Amino acid sequence: MKRREFFRSATAVAAGAVATSLAAPAIAQGNITWRMVTTWPKNFPGLGVGAQKLADRITAASGGRLTVQVFAAGEMVPPLQSLDAVIDGSAEMSHGAAYYWQNKSQGLSFFTGVPYGMTSRELTAWVRFLGGQEAWDEIYDQFGVQGFLSGDTGTQAGGWFKNELTGVADVQGLRFRTPGLGGQTWAKLGAAVTNMAAGEIFAALQSGTLDAAEFVGPYNDLALGFYQIAKNYYFPSFVEPGLATELVVNKSKYQALPADLQEIVRSCSQAAYDDVASDMYANDPRALATLVNEHGVQVRRFPEEILEAGAKAASEVIADIRANGDGLTKKVAESYVSAFNLLRTRTEGTDMPFLAAREKYFKFS
Repeated sequence: MKRREFFRSATAVAAGAVATSLAAPAIAQGNITWRMVTTWPKNFPGLGVGAQKLADRITAASGGRLTVQVFAAGEMVPPLQSLDAVIDGSAEMSHGAAYYWQNKSQGLSFFTGVPYGMTSRELTAWVRFLGGQEAWDEIYDQFGVQGFLSGDTGTQAGGWFKNELTGVADVQGLRFRTPGLGGQTWAKLGAAVTNMAAGEIFAALQSGTLDAAEFVGPYNDLALGFYQIAKNYYFPSFVEPGLATELVVNKSKYQALPADLQEIVRSCSQAAYDDVASDMYANDPRALATLVNEHGVQVRRFPEEILEAGAKAASEVIADIRANGDGLTKKVAESYVSAFNLLRTRTEGTDMPFLAAREKYFKFS
């Protein structure tokens, strides 16, 4: 989908939804309607579509007893105010990424992506079985909300750069859109880091406000049109090795639901996490082929100097959090590090040797 067509479609849908955006949640004949505000453009591949599919799945699984209406970025609130809308009660749900809210607690970044950290499978193992959800709950309890994993992009692309990178010297002063702990890592390398919502990045690249930007990967980035401005596309990201999105719900309203509806929200979020992962995995390679073959994008790997310096910077970022973070953030960090040290033995001892052998010895004609 071309960027102009994508945003024309999104604008048309948004216009039709504005009239209902301020309506109060409906309760009729025992049925409930909740509003989900998102950080994604309407019909945005993978993530925006994933939010809509999650809403539809909850509605269908509940037989309409809990109907979820989705409001894309800007339809009801600005994209980076989605969590605040749930906290203040103007929406019941938000769909975004936890590291967008690191100004509220730096510990939240651990539930999206950590530089040189967990892969998607490792992250879900931590959250579901090794204490991650409990640590996450403690942070969000402060704000009266509950978080669930709701989507997975896998290992992301490293970003779009107007100029080729030859080493760390090229990073100095680079105006770069990249959020979370990854942003802090790039800042240590000398970049001037900022965060902005998906729909704002293209204009910032076009105007020269940004020299580089990372968002997700080929499936999303093709729709956003970054290839029109920057042709150097770096892989893989070393700061977002397994990014997760989140569904956040108003906790008191969630707990007031009947037990079966609570379970539907939780189970549908888990199903959505896996569904988005498969959607991204299926469509990223096809989108990348389009970017290369039709738009002249140059796929590149980061120079070893940047990868090594990035690892050192990432270690410093995490060490500082473990030493100087607030109590809950340090608790999350220690839980994450403990799980990471365990889970990497499985990944590096089993998955990586297999992949190396497959790459070296096996292919279909």
